[in-house]
Amino acid sequence: MKKLEEYVRSIPDFPEPGIIFRDVTSVLQDADGLALAIDEMQACLDGIDVDVIAGTESRGFIFGMPIAYNLHKPFVLIRKKGKLPCETISRTYDLEYGTATIEMHKDSIKPGQKVALIDDLIATGGTIEAAAKMIEDLGGEVVKIVFLMELAGLKGREKLKNYDVSSVICYEGK
Repeated sequence: MKKLEEYVRSIPDFPEPGIIFRDVTSVLQDADGLALAIDEMQACLDGIDVDVIAGTESRGFIFGMPIAYNLHKPFVLIRKKGKLPCETISRTYDLEYGTATIEMHKDSIKPGQKVALIDDLIATGGTIEAAAKMIEDLGGEVVKIVFLMELAGLKGREKLKNYDVSSVICYEGK
């Protein structure tokens, strides 16, 4: 069986010269790659007491849902502003050029619940930091954050230094 890294397509000079784009779609399009990604991300939760799995739009949904299903845990959606129908809590965070806002339902996390956050990639860490803060605002505890891939050169892990963070694949560059 291939290693997970072998399923990730690397595209040089995208979206700009000098950047190597790590394409997760090549993992999703291969049944063995997808299974390996889910299994390895879920293994990062071994021994962790967790009540809820949460994922950020949209690839956090792709990887978080099967993990929630496998562990028989509820799944919480963290979405872009304006996409959820009930009363929400929101958090705005900085992007390279501008800001973005994410939301989750106010009733999605109960005080004291232990939450694992799932996403495909950590770059600068802004999205997941905002998600973690919302969970804490609702009284939840972020007990683990799991990524499929990490771009270590962007130093996103530094933003998340107060959390237990794991990534299955770590690329040293950007």
